[in-house]
Amino acid sequence: MTALQPDVDIRSRSHRIGCVGAGAIMADQHLEAYRQAGFPVVAIASRTAANARAVAERYGIPTVHDTVEQLLADTDVEILDIAYPPDQQPAIIRAALAQPHIKAVLAQKPLALDLEEAIALRDEAAAAGTILSVNQNMRYDQSIRVLKQLLDDGVLGDPVFAQIDMHAVPHWQGFLAGYDRLTLANMSVHHLDALRFLFGDPSEISTVTRRDPRTTFEHEDGIVVSTLRFPGDVLALSVEDVWGGPREEGFDDDFFIRWRVEGTAGIAQGTIGWPHGVPSSIRYASTHATGGQWVEPSWDTHWFPHAFIGVMEQVQHAVDTDTDPELSVADNVRTMALIEAGYRSIAEKRPVRLDEFSL
Repeated sequence: MTALQPDVDIRSRSHRIGCVGAGAIMADQHLEAYRQAGFPVVAIASRTAANARAVAERYGIPTVHDTVEQLLADTDVEILDIAYPPDQQPAIIRAALAQPHIKAVLAQKPLALDLEEAIALRDEAAAAGTILSVNQNMRYDQSIRVLKQLLDDGVLGDPVFAQIDMHAVPHWQGFLAGYDRLTLANMSVHHLDALRFLFGDPSEISTVTRRDPRTTFEHEDGIVVSTLRFPGDVLALSVEDVWGGPREEGFDDDFFIRWRVEGTAGIAQGTIGWPHGVPSSIRYASTHATGGQWVEPSWDTHWFPHAFIGVMEQVQHAVDTDTDPELSVADNVRTMALIEAGYRSIAEKRPVRLDEFSL
């Protein structure tokens, strides 16, 4: 068994980054990760210039542009890093594809509001010769990375059953109130993409949902439960209970995100630490690798912000080597198709096969 590696080695860090957006995800996660990793951020722009200036001062970013258009024209920028709402993101990506000095774009998930738009962006990026990567950062959560290594090394044998079980309250960005899709597109996407990363492309998905009592704006997919079938007849369950119970002063909640994978030769189980601001965790036992005893590796890094080091590193390395990034747009289109299949399953109240979609 190879040594477990919860965090990435940094192979490339020389390409200059321009950031679009100055909200919490950019200010507290992306830029803090880049600071720790030593990635060079040379410019920033946001819809609110004052926010961009404040974030630039916080991180020592030398150039603040008044508009996104000015940043896109800045020839110092080699990698464009976007943290904008998904209805506005495609136009920014297309404008970046027209700039020859921009070698790569790192986009937020969801890449677009629907699968058709995501496919179009994939094809336009390929035609422009520009790397387009999508920020599916849960693949860089430390427990998920270690689990993937255990699966690849055969420590658990052949996987049989997997579950991601979330009972926690996300922070819904205000712009989501204007969309007709909520949890499946914006929270489940983490878990469904992680399951694809671990087990390959599923053949089918069945999704059921109900409204979340806490979310005041109109929505259909509040609490979401999906079952999936993967290659090798692996059965998986993904639960996004964004209600999780009362959340009020004096109520001792027990929010959590846990996962479990059972194989023919072992079991792994773990936690995702972000609801409590602690590192994620894993423990595993294997009939042949651990003699049936439980092993609990540990680390000090967190999903947020440290996973964003891995996300940007794979873009930096793709630019360095002129190769596809690990989080390629072509791969992400398949995650988008899985989300689309989940919505079709909700609407038509049936399991939906992924081969119903032309990619």
